[in-house]
Amino acid sequence: MEYGNPDGPLAQHAVAGRIPLAVVVIDGAGLVSHWSTGARRLFGYAKEEAVGSPAGDLLPVAGAIPEEHAHYGEYDGLGPDLGTSLDGSISYPAAGRARLSVPGGEPFRVDVLWWAYPLIGPGPERLLVLAADADRLADEEGHEPGLVERIAPAFALHTDFPGAEELARGLPDILPSMSVGESSRIVAQILELGYPVLEFSKHDRVPVTPDWGVPRRAERKARRLRTQRAAAQGLAPDPGTPDEAEDLEYVAVRERLEFLNEVSGRIGTSLDLSQTIIEVSRAVVPRFTDVAGTYLREQVVAGEGFPEGPPDETTMWHRVAVEHTDEPGRWDDVVPVGESMPFPAHTPFFQCMTSGDPVLVPRITEEMGNAIASQFEKRDIRPLINHRSMLVVPLKARNVVLGFMILLRHRERPVFNDMDRVTGAELAARAGLVLDNARMYTYQESVADTLQDSMLPHIEPRMTGCDIATRYLPGTLLGRVGGDWFDSVKLPGSRTALVVGDVMGHGLNSAAMMGQLRTAVQTMAALDLPPAQLLRNLDDLAQRLGEHYLATCLYAVYDPIAGELHLANAGHIPPVLVRADDGRSELLDLPTGAPIGVGGVPFEAVSVRVAPGDRLLMCTDGLVEVRGEDIGVGLATLTETAAHPAASMDDACDTIIRALNIRGGRKDDVALLMARLNGVADEDVASWRLALDPSEVSGARELVRGQLRIWSREALSETAELLVSELVTNAVRHSRGRRVELRLVRSGATLICEVEDDDHTLPTLLNAGPGDEFGRGLRVVSVLAKEWGTSRTASGKTVWFELAPPRR
Repeated sequence: MEYGNPDGPLAQHAVAGRIPLAVVVIDGAGLVSHWSTGARRLFGYAKEEAVGSPAGDLLPVAGAIPEEHAHYGEYDGLGPDLGTSLDGSISYPAAGRARLSVPGGEPFRVDVLWWAYPLIGPGPERLLVLAADADRLADEEGHEPGLVERIAPAFALHTDFPGAEELARGLPDILPSMSVGESSRIVAQILELGYPVLEFSKHDRVPVTPDWGVPRRAERKARRLRTQRAAAQGLAPDPGTPDEAEDLEYVAVRERLEFLNEVSGRIGTSLDLSQTIIEVSRAVVPRFTDVAGTYLREQVVAGEGFPEGPPDETTMWHRVAVEHTDEPGRWDDVVPVGESMPFPAHTPFFQCMTSGDPVLVPRITEEMGNAIASQFEKRDIRPLINHRSMLVVPLKARNVVLGFMILLRHRERPVFNDMDRVTGAELAARAGLVLDNARMYTYQESVADTLQDSMLPHIEPRMTGCDIATRYLPGTLLGRVGGDWFDSVKLPGSRTALVVGDVMGHGLNSAAMMGQLRTAVQTMAALDLPPAQLLRNLDDLAQRLGEHYLATCLYAVYDPIAGELHLANAGHIPPVLVRADDGRSELLDLPTGAPIGVGGVPFEAVSVRVAPGDRLLMCTDGLVEVRGEDIGVGLATLTETAAHPAASMDDACDTIIRALNIRGGRKDDVALLMARLNGVADEDVASWRLALDPSEVSGARELVRGQLRIWSREALSETAELLVSELVTNAVRHSRGRRVELRLVRSGATLICEVEDDDHTLPTLLNAGPGDEFGRGLRVVSVLAKEWGTSRTASGKTVWFELAPPRR
């Protein structure tokens, strides 16, 4: 032990030694489950007798401390007697003194100091009791214990206790006034010495609720100060001096500041809003209160930014945490976390949230309990709150109430007082700032996610002739917005454009540029520009946007009918093609080109033959590039992993992500697009060449009707015939060439119809008046078709529409 008062006459004689502790663990049934060697020595019962016996029979409380030991009343942390802890009447840390009878030849009583700690969590153990021989504290070194400044037990489980390691890891929770550093030092002593330790130190705190320790410490310090003043003046000690109240107030305020500083150190370790709420709740239970319920405004929980306007009776408050020392589950059904509710004006909660000041209720009366309980339909909350002391403190930031905490104390504890109100207000102010920081981070994170989600397309998993799967991973948790993107665009001729791009840099600027480039690609793809020309136009746009706009881009057009890929590359890593016939995978050898924004560099497109079932993988360099490692290693891993068979496209993407991520070191965003090139079978395509003759219109309807009968798509026949007749009529009327081509494509349950002629003039959608003879054809198409469009081709133009099966 280490004891002595540095300010007192024995400061120069402070010594160190060790006093064994009795260590007793009690289960939920009140039976002893662990009985240490120190317990045997102190109480006289052998371990075999004690384990399994009722704790109350072994540790009976009897009588008061005799007069010759009255000085023990000056020790810290004197709370309710030990019997109250043993029978489970209290569920928070307690400390005190007791006079216990021990077995022997003649009646013998031993005076002990004890500490009781409820154990919360899995396992049968529910109470840890530490005790020390009070007489031995005085006799061990010949010092009077009344001069010892403070007494606090170290963690004192024997190494042979089966649960020692688990309890040691949870030491800061079991002994709430002990820091992690202090507990680690003490546990190291236990492991080295093999027996319990009791420490006495001016600087250690008794780990019990401050409400018990503060008045007695204040009395002791005040008494000591009066004695010193009297001794200095040669007078007898005066039991009551005018300065006593000041001494009491000074010590009490200092204790509150120590508590607040400790709480401040325990909260705000994370910017995660949920974790911060848990930290705030656990910081006050059980040191300051027995129950802490935390409510936040729904806008705060939903991440919708700073709530506007003062709260009122319609404001919804979301219960985000309930921490308590009652038996597990007692509060869960009555006040479950996650519930939202308003509070009427007659409640103290409404008063707190509208005034922004703490509300103190010394005892909740039956009448108030009934009023509060009326808010809880079909649930009786009165047994949980009636006759308890309550303090409601607001959680504010920038003079706006974000939420409030409801603090309740058991009826056995002292009621909340004015000093507690001040302490609670300061506690709430510090917690409010921490919560606001977490709220702002959560809000910014939500904005970033929303921005990123809005910029990344929601790609249909099935396009004509191909299936698509995608993945996007942000580079870091603190920078969720990046410049990587992927896209797919439906093109005339049942083709699909596949795009992957990567804006250099990270953050909002890169994301903004990405959004502009992606929109431009979609627009130019809809015009059916060839891949090389599209990249050329994109490069010109980037230069106009600014000299710092640089990006890489890979653009591919898949023609499922012809079985071809047309690709162009602007400084991007090459794609991987996995052949369906033999499972072989390869990096496609493409002209690399320069990044978008360099300017003045030509782009070149290549064509690659593909077969049904082949898979195309396009990704950004964040997937394959690791700092300090050659990118060729990542490309080789990608190529090898892409060849592995998978149950689905999503499974294949996940396999690739896992294989590339295990190498570690990834800091960049990742965009991955995988397309299975299924192709369109010959029997799913029908095409005809029509003459420039109005009589061909009726013939076109007959051709469509017959083909749909062959494909068992008669339900689409009436609409398809009408729309085909409109498009063929326009082509025959306006074409200056010599041909009109009609093509039908069956893609699953969808029908695609294309009419192509050799006139380059694109038709436009008109608003036809009641007397107009023309201008209604495309209007009919736009109303009846699922989708439609028009684009120029090398030899003219194409007008197309898509029909889906009618809803039943």
